[in-house]
Amino acid sequence: MIVIAQFFGALFGALAIILGAFGAHALKKILNEDQLKSFETGVKYQMYHALLLLILGFSLKLETGLERAMVYCIIIGVFLFSFSIYGLCISAAKGKKWRFLGPITPLGGLLLVLGWGMLLYTVIL
Repeated sequence: MIVIAQFFGALFGALAIILGAFGAHALKKILNEDQLKSFETGVKYQMYHALLLLILGFSLKLETGLERAMVYCIIIGVFLFSFSIYGLCISAAKGKKWRFLGPITPLGGLLLVLGWGMLLYTVIL
């Protein structure tokens, strides 16, 4: 589980840098201001949680079921939250907004909140 947290932390961090640069340069020409802000929000949340996964992977043993669930909630939450935002922004800019992604974003956010809640519970114990 430690390797999974570290792997996804590093992967999400690298992708956040790549997507942030892509958004700031290539997408700046095709996204409107609101879409660009939304895209940037996806990148920020992805980076925050990449760092969290790395910290967890280097700080905790991640042996308990709760700790494993926490890591999975964060990984899946980042994927659903940030990548649905990217899809919504890019598809809207192309004129064919993928509306099916709309409900996925808050589901990803909920998983992120659950991951943080599990971390809080772990710290309190």
